[in-house]
Amino acid sequence: MTLKRLILGILTVWVVIVMTSTLLASWNKPQTQSQLSLYQTDLLLYAAEWQGDGVGDDPNPWRQALIDGDPFDNAIQNYRQVRKAAQRDWERQQDAVSSVPQSSGSDLAGMPSPLVNELDLRLGLLYAANQQPSQALQTWNQVIPSLATETENQSEVTARVLVGLWSDPPRLLPDAQQQLQTHLSGWFRYRALQQLYDLQQRQSEWVRLHATEQIRARQAFIRLLLVSALNVVGLGVGIVLLVIGIGRFFWQRYRRASDEDVLRLSDAAKGQESGGLSRAVQPVLGIETSSLVNSVLWPPETIWQVMVLWFTGFFGVSFLGVPLVIQGLGLNPRTFDAQMQAYTALWSYLTLMGVGFAILYLVLRAFVAQPLGWLPFRVSVKSVLWGLGSYWVALPLVTLVSLLNQRLLQNQGGGNPLLEIILQNQGGLTIGVLFLMVAGLAPFFEEILFRGFLLTSLTRYLPVWKAVGVSAVMFAIAHLNLSDVLPLTVLGIILGLVYLRSRSLIAVIILHSLWNAGSFVGLLLLGGALH
Repeated sequence: MTLKRLILGILTVWVVIVMTSTLLASWNKPQTQSQLSLYQTDLLLYAAEWQGDGVGDDPNPWRQALIDGDPFDNAIQNYRQVRKAAQRDWERQQDAVSSVPQSSGSDLAGMPSPLVNELDLRLGLLYAANQQPSQALQTWNQVIPSLATETENQSEVTARVLVGLWSDPPRLLPDAQQQLQTHLSGWFRYRALQQLYDLQQRQSEWVRLHATEQIRARQAFIRLLLVSALNVVGLGVGIVLLVIGIGRFFWQRYRRASDEDVLRLSDAAKGQESGGLSRAVQPVLGIETSSLVNSVLWPPETIWQVMVLWFTGFFGVSFLGVPLVIQGLGLNPRTFDAQMQAYTALWSYLTLMGVGFAILYLVLRAFVAQPLGWLPFRVSVKSVLWGLGSYWVALPLVTLVSLLNQRLLQNQGGGNPLLEIILQNQGGLTIGVLFLMVAGLAPFFEEILFRGFLLTSLTRYLPVWKAVGVSAVMFAIAHLNLSDVLPLTVLGIILGLVYLRSRSLIAVIILHSLWNAGSFVGLLLLGGALH
């Protein structure tokens, strides 16, 4: 064994250990989809409050189409499911804490979950709005500790305020309005303040509150309409194109079989051996990889080398390099606002891109004169159409797998940390930075690495279907969340097939960019209505 292979072997073991531990750690985190469902639930609550602007602007027909059933019943059900998952996660964390020595920081043991308390505050307001005051009081009392303490957190103080508002007779605590305005948000703040103003008989403040919330409710209604329309149109177009594509595939197979029969009969009539069959055989799915195979001049070990070095650089930059630089600058990442988090993420990703391109160049220059020049960047109308059409086809497939994956993992598996920044931030500059990274830089670099290099290289040594599958799985696990593995594997398969059919990285970059951009816009619509 050479020194080079020994080093690669050690790095491979380290990469596998880090990747496995990170994926397993994501199991203890709730899926991002759970949070997205709560954002959509809050959007529905706001939209249900809109009463219209007058004659000719009645929202009722659209409301019936957008809001299925009682919005409060649906919201209670969604919040109870998320609360159950959050409580299970917290108990798992407490079990982990209790298994270590007391000196290791077991302060979490026996403490209530901040997230569960926050969900209980909202769940109680939903019960109150649904004419279930006793259930609301019971839910809020779960937040209030049984024993008085010198200091209470904000959730406990807010719970006492809410219990007082819905008690019989009511009890109005000092600074109730300030507490509600500070700790509650969105529809929940509106509902609590409405109850407070009713009890205080502050009619003018109630009217102003109602007018303000009607404006926000109308905005939420429009955003909900846009989100629903985009989903319906996208899934509808995707299903139609998918059916057409499947029909075309089977029709081509039927025509091919007919041609083979004709050639076989012709050869038999001439007394010849059936050589027509081999001449008529066409690549499966219309994929011909001979040109890609001929462009790969490096051995399998080079594929291993590039991918191991890239994952090493990825983990090194993400887990060591960036944190050490931040610490060296005397900064605390926990105090970063959304804008600073976005800039840090951009800087980190640009560094990863630089490391990745450097690895490709340094490793491949021994085999080709232009290590990055051999990549098939062919811009044509065909490649653009491939990118656009395949995006619509990917929508129903990945959506279906995502729903099945959510049920399979029981809302566990973590998610992309950038989603939280996008949901909670509406600043123009920060959004622009995030959009550049998500819809521009990420598709460009990831398609060069996983389709341009990895898939192209694998086609020389593996059958097409295996090469596509391996590259798709590598693409999925590189995102380091169990919840993303199945959906992104399906997306990776689609990206691989489109790349092999179109022979252009432009097509898959367009598809990848549209996918990320569509998710980004959906997050903006969901989050923006609540700010």
